[in-house]
Amino acid sequence: MALQQTASQLPSRQQVKMKSKLSGIIRFIMYTLLVFVVLFMGVMGWFFLTLSGSNVRYMMADTLITTQHRDWAKYLIGSTELQTRVEAYWKKFDEMGDEKDKGIVEIEHNTKTPVIEKKELVTIEPISGTNFKGQLVTISDPKKLRIAVPEKAGKGEKVSSMVKRTGAVLGVNGGGFIDPNWEGNGFQPEGIVISGGKIFYNDKGMNGTVQVVGIDKEGRMIAGKYKVSELIDMGVQEAVSFSPRFIVNGVGQIKSQADGWGIAPRTSMAQTKDGSILFAIIDGRQKNSIGATLYDIQEIFLEHGAVTAANLDGGASTVLVHNNVIVNKPSSEYGERYLPTAWLLFDHPETAVIKNVWEGLDISKIDPSKW
Repeated sequence: MALQQTASQLPSRQQVKMKSKLSGIIRFIMYTLLVFVVLFMGVMGWFFLTLSGSNVRYMMADTLITTQHRDWAKYLIGSTELQTRVEAYWKKFDEMGDEKDKGIVEIEHNTKTPVIEKKELVTIEPISGTNFKGQLVTISDPKKLRIAVPEKAGKGEKVSSMVKRTGAVLGVNGGGFIDPNWEGNGFQPEGIVISGGKIFYNDKGMNGTVQVVGIDKEGRMIAGKYKVSELIDMGVQEAVSFSPRFIVNGVGQIKSQADGWGIAPRTSMAQTKDGSILFAIIDGRQKNSIGATLYDIQEIFLEHGAVTAANLDGGASTVLVHNNVIVNKPSSEYGERYLPTAWLLFDHPETAVIKNVWEGLDISKIDPSKW
């Protein structure tokens, strides 16, 4: 006997529409996933298999190398390549410090010459690029800069605190320091610290070599690799350790963005032929300012006539303080870091009271992780 569906057993028009709509949604989701997979595979192919993609990938890896998340770079370039790249950078930075200064800077010593135009001691102007915003500081008299250190042993000090405590006009973060897991207390420097012509800290010995950024008794910027004894013989008055020196005798040493050590907040120092000191302070890791490469900084300095330039500690340490106000936007969510050194500018540097906080300490027993 033939089976017949009753009217009540037939699917309603509304049910048919709902099934059709659901089927359409499923097809849309499937097509969307398919497009996403195709696009993802295409992007990954570009990212890993093409020259332009690899350039971006290595730039991202270099950026991670300069942060506390350095180990993440292995997911972009592999563990072996990460180690190779870090070692290559340090080798290159070391070599960039070898060439000696040819004495291009000309500092006027004739105080009897009538002053036609008196330069402002300090000017600050905004600078920017594709991925960054920052400040360019120009200081007309290099001999008015001093290296300041923390007031109390056991912990670093914020640059804003150093400025306020000493009566400085301006402050910029200085050299590198021992920083376990990027959570150190900011008290133990790396290399050497010289202030007022005296060695405050030295972990290399007199015959050891250091990468240094400093100023001698004539006001000339000294940067590159030197023995500690050489620095004393040269009359270096103020100095910290960091690298690389990337403008040497007026020539930029970084050839392209790809060699610029990633994108990051930056603090760098330079000197022009007339002796003026430049500081570039670049904000980073923020929505409106991701950061700059060293190549970016090099180009800015060269445009402003720099003949010598070197990198200082950057990242979360980057800070500029002027008239007791923080001018830039430090990248750390916690604000300023506690640091062992800072470049401070004074109207009358001879009156600045800067004491050696490491005097009498056994530096081998300093615990940089203990707060």
